[in-house]
Amino acid sequence: MDGNARHVVIVGGGITGLSAAYYLKKSTAAPLRITVMEKGGAFGGKIVTLKRDGFVIEKGPDSFLARKQAIIDLTRELGLEDKLTGTNPNAKRTYILSGGKLHRIPDGLMLGIPTRLVPFMRTGLLSLSGKARAALDLALPKRTSPEDESLGHFLERRLGAEVLAQIAEPLLAGIYAGDTYNLSLRATFPQFHSIEQKHRSLILGMMQNRKAGGEESRTLPEAARNTMFLTYRDGLETLVDGLLDALDDVRLLKHCGVSQVEKAEGGYRVIREDGEIEDAAGVIIALPAYGISEVLGSGVPEIRELDRIEYVSVANVILAFNAEDMVRKLDGSGFVVPRREGRFITACTWTSKKWLHTAPSGKVLLRCYVGRFGDDRWLHMTEDEVFREVRKDLRETMGITAEPLFMEMTKLMRSMPQYPVGHLELIGRVRQGLSERMPGVLVTGAAFQGVGLPDCIRQGKEAAQQMAAQLQ
Repeated sequence: MDGNARHVVIVGGGITGLSAAYYLKKSTAAPLRITVMEKGGAFGGKIVTLKRDGFVIEKGPDSFLARKQAIIDLTRELGLEDKLTGTNPNAKRTYILSGGKLHRIPDGLMLGIPTRLVPFMRTGLLSLSGKARAALDLALPKRTSPEDESLGHFLERRLGAEVLAQIAEPLLAGIYAGDTYNLSLRATFPQFHSIEQKHRSLILGMMQNRKAGGEESRTLPEAARNTMFLTYRDGLETLVDGLLDALDDVRLLKHCGVSQVEKAEGGYRVIREDGEIEDAAGVIIALPAYGISEVLGSGVPEIRELDRIEYVSVANVILAFNAEDMVRKLDGSGFVVPRREGRFITACTWTSKKWLHTAPSGKVLLRCYVGRFGDDRWLHMTEDEVFREVRKDLRETMGITAEPLFMEMTKLMRSMPQYPVGHLELIGRVRQGLSERMPGVLVTGAAFQGVGLPDCIRQGKEAAQQMAAQLQ
């Protein structure tokens, strides 16, 4: 590549950083050198696919929302569309643990909101008074205050405390491993705010959205049209490998941490942890909030606001069994556990039923989640103690007493950013301060505007386009 080309350094080789590199390469025709620096020993961040004894095991995220366009577009651009696979059409049922028993989630529930009233009124998850309180949403006025509010207060205000605790909280808060009363509505589920403002009733608005979703699905790949979630048949690392192949002319550095980014004449100096210095015309930092604060905090006072973003540590435990070990028929995709149940696990995915490519014939793969905001018991336990508690919950909820063929535990330390009320305003202040003091440096990633894979890809693309515009 042209030695005189302008140099852009991307700090962080997770899915956001790799996406930024890919789209930066596409966004400018001018000569450009791109370097991606990753502190760890592998690219892809939390995406890790393990192949073991014929099983396909995701140690990090296991899928993504099918209707989020950013990841669909990237998949198509990388030529990976034929590798997509949806969930098993015979595993559409999902359960919620309530009173120690698994209750089927009523048909028509979207993001915890009822869009079909008859199944909702028949569910055993709620009392009669809880159902009546939820129905008040159809008559309640919309909120007129422009201020942000917590997701929990919003849902309690619209549907009542019982719906929040029994249905919405385990389904929605699980995405962030958070407490709904500490999560910003505008930052986590902005569509709920928009629906209330447009339709007044959350239930009526979600019903309208459900109808519109049928039209939208016609533009999606075939694999995405009848499923809520997608993955790749050979695992999510398929996407990482596709990106790395497309970045064959990009300088990719592993085991290369960055200690500081500072202004220099004509650009910036990226000081690596090994003492080497890289000169750059622009820098994109795709790290957790606390990592960005460490790298930039001395030069941009506003960056210290990122320290307000708390992180939750979680873990997942994979268990493999023989199919005959299942006492209960696996007739769905798994179950979630409300906080009030007091269980050790927060959810259990019946992985081999939900994703048919993940286990050999005659075998079963289960994935249990532990840890959430306010419950970090697992952090103070040995791995064997965690396995014991997980198996205890499976025995008491599903009747499984057999010894697993094997178990795998993945610890995801400080992995789930919590978006506090006012989060978007906080991010705005941080980026404004950065643009004034270090205009060639951009910050992005899961700490900002979305934690899912499609959101991270979208944010990486947006950062790349902004950087390309600045360089031009």
